Amino acid sequence: MLERSKFLPVWVYVSLVTNGLLLGAFALFLARQQGFWSDFQASASTPQVTSPSPSPDAGIRHHLTYEQWVALLQREAGVAAVTKPRRLSILLGDSLSLWFPPNLLPDGRTWLNQGISGETSAGLLERLRFLDRANPETIFLMIGINDLLRGMEDEALLRNEQQIIGYLKSVHPQTQIVIQSILPHAGQRATWEGRSRLKNIPNSRIRKLNRELIALANREGIYYLELHPLFTDGEGNLRPELTTDGLHLSLQGYWVWRSAVLMFTQTELEKHRFQNDPPIIGG
Repeated sequence: MLERSKFLPVWVYVSLVTNGLLLGAFALFLARQQGFWSDFQASASTPQVTSPSPSPDAGIRHHLTYEQWVALLQREAGVAAVTKPRRLSILLGDSLSLWFPPNLLPDGRTWLNQGISGETSAGLLERLRFLDRANPETIFLMIGINDLLRGMEDEALLRNEQQIIGYLKSVHPQTQIVIQSILPHAGQRATWEGRSRLKNIPNSRIRKLNRELIALANREGIYYLELHPLFTDGEGNLRPELTTDGLHLSLQGYWVWRSAVLMFTQTELEKHRFQNDPPIIGG
């Protein structure tokens, strides 16, 4: 508890503490944007998130709890709200978004990664408020695979997706909102530790859900980025060269994703940048 100083009023100390915290968060935000996150992680003993490793679990030496991740992303969102970076673009999602290498994200934008490993649609919905004061030009959303792994029914997942979109549209009416398709998994070839649960999620079900997401995007008047076909083999499973374990992406997988985002940005988002008329998407 602060005590009143004989020389300086209490508000001076409060201001110093507040500014110090803000500067620290801003430095962390810049480090992530400039690709220096891994160096910071090594010195601070926190997990590396700039690039995927051959094995996601083995590549991270230290783990933050979900609550710690939420607190960290809340601080970074707060910095973005204060600093108002140019052409702010936000990644919303789970570990697939979390491990997107910053150096592969398209240039000309300031990227804020708000992905958390293991995130669900309900968890994401709860923390959207962190972005209320931010002014993003574009939001890229990918969520759903963890809901399926936890046994959520398709209808419940789609309701959550609709609530997420509705919230973002209400709070950020001028923002280009892009919902991205749920990616396939490798099926029987998966080596991920939870692969037994993948057997209960046929890729045909994911394809059906993606058709529902296309319809949702059309109803809500937002963008849809179709990624699923880029990642599938002849059997409809995740291509082995694009994954580390049958669920998470390899560096090559992120190159495919980057190419899709870059092309979509150039051909769709830039064309409609000053309009609020995303095209109707065919199913």
